[in-house]
Amino acid sequence: MSALALGENVVREHGALVQRLSALVGSLSGGDRIAIVDAGDDVSPTRGQRTVALSRGAPRISRQGANRIEVRYTEPHGEAALAMALAAITPPGEPIAAAPESLSVLALAERLAASNIPVLINGPTGTGKEVLSRFIHARSRRATGPFIAVNCAAMPEAMLEAMLFGHQKGAFTGATQSSEGFMRAADGGTLLLDEIAEMPLPLQAKLLRALQEQEVVPIGATRPIPVDVRVIACANRDLPLEVAEGRFRADLYYRLNVFPLALRPLRERAEDIAPLAFAMALRHAPDPSRVACFNDAALAMLRLHPWPGNVRELENVVRRALLLAHDENAITPEHIVFDCPARLVSAPNDPVEAEPAARKLSSVVQLSEARAIIATLEACGGNRLRAARELGISERTLRYRLASFREAGIELGRVAGGRW
Repeated sequence: MSALALGENVVREHGALVQRLSALVGSLSGGDRIAIVDAGDDVSPTRGQRTVALSRGAPRISRQGANRIEVRYTEPHGEAALAMALAAITPPGEPIAAAPESLSVLALAERLAASNIPVLINGPTGTGKEVLSRFIHARSRRATGPFIAVNCAAMPEAMLEAMLFGHQKGAFTGATQSSEGFMRAADGGTLLLDEIAEMPLPLQAKLLRALQEQEVVPIGATRPIPVDVRVIACANRDLPLEVAEGRFRADLYYRLNVFPLALRPLRERAEDIAPLAFAMALRHAPDPSRVACFNDAALAMLRLHPWPGNVRELENVVRRALLLAHDENAITPEHIVFDCPARLVSAPNDPVEAEPAARKLSSVVQLSEARAIIATLEACGGNRLRAARELGISERTLRYRLASFREAGIELGRVAGGRW
């Protein structure tokens, strides 16, 4: 049926559910590490094997020990049954997929893992790009080596070069000791460069050379040091557009873009929402042996939400639902509380206008800032560099502001057929 290891009675008792589950995970390896059994079977898992025990009754998902999860369901053809089973068979930290496009991305990622070529993962913030990167690393021949994740937007520009390539003692003020840098730390493993579009242009040239030559020259050194690193880069912006506008080097883009993968927003892969929600409930429940389950009405609410914050927002919603459900057995619509940022919409005479409910001081400040930035951008014909100079901030800071407005639900409008 698939690579899943099946117990003696599970097909007879739970054939419909197991068949649906096998159809989803059969294309991925690692199924032999998962045993699906009937809850009444007396089965001892083999070393390193994860056991999922199925039974019929009022919906429930619970962890019984380190490697056994019990799933109880009422309707084998229902959304909840499949979602709970997917959540149960997926090890913590690994991606969960039920939507056809998500399954295709995982299948491609697994094939890519067997190679050593660079991978570029595109997708909005919060869609799971780092989770997918770790999945590729874990399935690769480098799995026993280090996985080093670097957020290129989280470090000061002046320090990023030293953090990436390392430096010698005394190479600059404050360098009281030498440092190997992230690339050397990832030797023999995988280096994840998250938010690669935020890397300054001068450093992009040095990164390109390091990738081409597979060697680094630490600051203050005169001799290159060889490294063996597989690079995965992530971006939440349109890199071809960044190249066209001169903010990202074309040669580095083509070096990284050997095989691109794209993660869609959560709202465009609704089939992933329920299994993700159950996996998060299992992870965050105060008592993993007694996890409140989403009922059908709650799952319907989750499906209908637009999820501007993607998977990160879903995790917030699940954690709140668990808290509100307290010691109840089911999570119902009354326990679902969505994130409520200042929801801003376009108006003919005002680029951004707040809904009446958005009256908190933080929302007012953000709204005023958005209006000022949009007005300046309009006056500069959409030129972000000129607008940043007018505002007295760097272009990079302006990009951060625009990104934060979008994540808060602010509709920024368009200029010259494009995006601010």
